[in-house]
Amino acid sequence: MNGKPGRAGDWLAQAGNDFEWATSSFREGHFAQTCFVCQQVADKALKALALLRGYEAVRGHSVTEIAKALDINDEILNAGRRLDQYYITARYPDAVPSGAPFELFTRDQAKEALGFAECILTRVRQGFADEQQRDPGSQ
Repeated sequence: MNGKPGRAGDWLAQAGNDFEWATSSFREGHFAQTCFVCQQVADKALKALALLRGYEAVRGHSVTEIAKALDINDEILNAGRRLDQYYITARYPDAVPSGAPFELFTRDQAKEALGFAECILTRVRQGFADEQQRDPGSQ
């Protein structure tokens, strides 16, 4: 992904909209989809933060790797490690020994994923607010 700090808000807005999608999927009982979308929420939110900090490019979709590159604390790293497990396995039948992912993911996993995604999204939004307080003309 190439970008400039001015697009950071777009990435954060998409992460917020994806969180609404994940919440809706959870309510409908689509737990595998909830888990995957939560991973995407965290991915996009951290990419927004990277752009806000002036990164020119953020490649890949690993929440853990993006958090490490941003030197983010253990709470976010631990959430990223869990969410990254859903990037492939929640979507593809050949990523699990048998069955389709939608048959295997549980309400508890989806609820946990929502909590992790919400935590990361909240922290990134706070980072944006802090940045705007430091430099009111930045966004």
